[in-house]
Amino acid sequence: MDNPSRSERSRKAALTAALTIIGRDGPGRLTLDAIARESGLSKGGLMHQFPNKEAVLKALLEQQFTHFDQFARKFRAELGEAVSQPELATQIAASRELIAQQYSVSQAMLGALAQEPALLEDARAKDAERVLEVRAEARDADLAVLRWAAARGLALMTMLRVSPLEQPDLDRLFARLLDDSQWTAFEQAGAPRDA
Repeated sequence: MDNPSRSERSRKAALTAALTIIGRDGPGRLTLDAIARESGLSKGGLMHQFPNKEAVLKALLEQQFTHFDQFARKFRAELGEAVSQPELATQIAASRELIAQQYSVSQAMLGALAQEPALLEDARAKDAERVLEVRAEARDADLAVLRWAAARGLALMTMLRVSPLEQPDLDRLFARLLDDSQWTAFEQAGAPRDA
């Protein structure tokens, strides 16, 4: 096996081990020694990939950002012109995908927050951009943001395992959030669009 392939395999093993440790033992137990043990890598081999725990957490978050960017592009391509607010629909669907991927995402986020809350600044910045896009395409910007926030809230409550809702309830609520026809009666023409 060539060095780039071996390096990528080691990187994936380390990230998988980190998620396992965070999920099983909690983010406070995530150390380079624990990742090395869990992944079967030497500590030196691990440190070649990730010089410190923060680098592991950044890589976990980047992995999740990449997944959701790909998900959003695919969803948007399949959506076509089927809805009047495609960015809102994409963001609601991405929140539903957070639940489908909840353990890896929540583990990465909890690990990042436990280590350094500033690691999530990129996520906040991306969300701010998305909210601006949601507002810009909407007839009623506030209503669109409320729908986005409701979807994100459902996802975060589920990720943190504090939601009292079962999966059929979540599926029904996400379907309703995605259905523009459910919201047209509430729209106020000319509602403010600026953030």
